[in-house]
Amino acid sequence: MYDVIIRNGMVCDGTGNPWTKLDIGITDGKIIRLDKMIHEQAQREIDASGSIVSPGFIDPHVHSDLLCTKPEIHNIRVLQGITTELFGQDGISVAPVSENTKLEWQKQLKGLNGDIGEWPWQTVDDYLSFLEGSDIIGNAAYLIPHGNIRTLVVGFEGRQATKEECKEMRELVEEGMRQGAIGISSGIQYPPCAYATLEELIEICKGAAKYDGCFVVHIRNESNLSLEALDEVIEAARQSGIRLHISHFKVCGKINRDKLEKALHKLEDARQEGIEVTFDQYPYTAASTMLQAILPPWAQADGTGAILSRLRDPQLRQRIKEEMLHNGKYDNPVRNNGWDHIVIASVTLESNRKFEGKSIQEIGEMQQQDPADAALDLLISEEAAATMIIHWGVEEDVTKVMENPLQMVGSDGVFGGKPHPRLYGSFARVLGKYAREEQIFSIPEAVRKMTSAPAQLLRLRKRGMIREGYWGDLVVFDPAVVVDCATFEEPHQLPSGILHVLINGKLTVFNGKYVGETAGQVIRRGNEA
Repeated sequence: MYDVIIRNGMVCDGTGNPWTKLDIGITDGKIIRLDKMIHEQAQREIDASGSIVSPGFIDPHVHSDLLCTKPEIHNIRVLQGITTELFGQDGISVAPVSENTKLEWQKQLKGLNGDIGEWPWQTVDDYLSFLEGSDIIGNAAYLIPHGNIRTLVVGFEGRQATKEECKEMRELVEEGMRQGAIGISSGIQYPPCAYATLEELIEICKGAAKYDGCFVVHIRNESNLSLEALDEVIEAARQSGIRLHISHFKVCGKINRDKLEKALHKLEDARQEGIEVTFDQYPYTAASTMLQAILPPWAQADGTGAILSRLRDPQLRQRIKEEMLHNGKYDNPVRNNGWDHIVIASVTLESNRKFEGKSIQEIGEMQQQDPADAALDLLISEEAAATMIIHWGVEEDVTKVMENPLQMVGSDGVFGGKPHPRLYGSFARVLGKYAREEQIFSIPEAVRKMTSAPAQLLRLRKRGMIREGYWGDLVVFDPAVVVDCATFEEPHQLPSGILHVLINGKLTVFNGKYVGETAGQVIRRGNEA
């Protein structure tokens, strides 16, 4: 007798091939039989007639690193069909840390990753072991964050690293890879990663490449200097031999739209050269990140205390305000998009809750202030823990990027406040809006972009496809109704059409309801059974 049989489903196996009507038999967490009809019985049987059965969705860009340990919060992810997430993004995450750096990272990441109290870990191994001892719903893999290893060596100083310091960082990357990380991440737009030279990037990438890891990177500039920023990371991949994956690929600002086609050509040229390049994308025309990203890089150096001190200094504050409006040498969301296109997503203080969902322009009017002063005062009161949504683009460009075969779907979802709807809607939006309604590609191709494509990036040997011997990470969804329901105005809405989800063979969502199962596993490099 099987543990679970899913019967009569239209099986999209993750390869992009057309669906096939098959029964799926699962025992001990794994798919052990695929057949037109399984005559035996199971302890639990699911009739998937009229529904598609796909591999579990793999989200290659998330910020669930802490809140994955809170099933009552994190269950919104599995309710969308997401069964595996990749933590450690943007070069700024929770491990490794030391007693000297931990407190500062807790402050800096409070708005992005949430707050679960004390961090009982220092190394990557410590953190992964902590997750292994926690009740987690889905599977978790980890990237070594560049910023964390940099602060272990250089501290939070805004300066270039020496050759010896770069070598020390590389050794820390190698240590993290041996402890189970999948690769390395950087967010070269964000301090402290922003202070890295090309030589530093090459050195740390060599540490991950030694263990066949990937380099997942938020490039230095996604707007007016986006082409130069792509050149930088492609060169780092070229010289280090690492696989390159661009996070949330786009070109921000309507004045920069002409660069998009050139950017896509750069990635194709790199592939032709032999560099394995891919990218993820969330299916929206707006971004979301920490509010402090409105500041020029020099103003974000040396940690939260130094940032707030600069904002309180009248002369430095005036310099910051002028640069936000006019400086085009960094990825400047204010200059590129305007205060009316920057919206507060989350805050930590109850007194500031009235600003969630409001643009900085609107907040300035509410406070009878210049919008720049309103934004800087909010940063001070929130101790830089607020997050924002930036409306940067047009739908035509989202579609152009999504059609590219190198694309895979990612959410970049951030919990808390009035979040970007991508936290709830990304995968269902691609299936419903783009595959079914707009038909820019087939539903099997959409499934490939959510399953086997990220599995290939992460070198997962037993996930991302429906195959005998693979883990029973599966989603059953109704192709006729699946769609996102979250909006910018009402983001806390789950998608429709996601019926059942299994994680490691355990039924975790049944008839659209989370059933309380916590069968997630930590996926360590080279240790996937």
